[in-house]
Amino acid sequence: MDYVIKMNRVHKNFGTKKVIDNVSIEVKPGELIGFLGPSGSGKTTTIKLLTGQLKQDRGEAFILGRESRTLNHKSYKQIGIVSDNSGLYENLNAYDNLLLFSRILNTDKREIPKLLERVGLKEDMKKSVKKFSRGMKQRLILARALLHNPKVLFLDEPTSGLDPSTTKEIHQLMLEMKEAGTTFFLTTHDMAEASKLCDRIILFNEGKIIESGTLEELKLKHTQEKSVRILLSSGENIELALTSENSSKIAMLIANNQIMSIHSLEPTLENIFLKLTGRGLQ
Repeated sequence: MDYVIKMNRVHKNFGTKKVIDNVSIEVKPGELIGFLGPSGSGKTTTIKLLTGQLKQDRGEAFILGRESRTLNHKSYKQIGIVSDNSGLYENLNAYDNLLLFSRILNTDKREIPKLLERVGLKEDMKKSVKKFSRGMKQRLILARALLHNPKVLFLDEPTSGLDPSTTKEIHQLMLEMKEAGTTFFLTTHDMAEASKLCDRIILFNEGKIIESGTLEELKLKHTQEKSVRILLSSGENIELALTSENSSKIAMLIANNQIMSIHSLEPTLENIFLKLTGRGLQ
């Protein structure tokens, strides 16, 4: 299969409001795609269209070779979804939450303790979920999405509002799964998260794709003037455009052992998004 996810000129309206406007996407097996845009831009709607929770008005959407509007029980055994409203049974403990879904998905319940250990919840498996912190609940939702070892995993703002330590743990788990062949579709408004994790980034705004590519491709495309920031041995920071005149100046600073560090200046994803849309990612 050449792609795991494909959208071809997809449109979706809610009443008279255009929510998804002529969107085309292809995601290859094993890719970790970042779908980056502000809240309300249509990211969650895109996931719902791809996973058959909503039906598009026009265009085609495929996942694992099947049209998303025709997904069945067998299809969902290969798909995992993690979102902020995934829902947990708060009066049950962590183990029993996963046991319930294990029975629904017909998976081996002996894997549950291993899975809870993998997301750092093994010591809390008998604790009532209503006593969990938000970060613990998010990790349990992630564990539930992994019960059936999905081929493709949709993550809708998976680390929003979480502490840095929990976020780091979830990122590490994602990278381990990617190494094992899982395909990811990550929606986020966190540019640092996208920069760290994603093979390819899609910038999304008001239902439209406004730019896409690897992080390096986006930075190179939107670098208006090549320049560097230099920390001098005196402690002074200077910024210089890479002109022939400044190249000679930099060579002289190096020859005189006056440079402590030198870094190229490139636009951030936030800068690029702001340039293209006139708005920030939050």
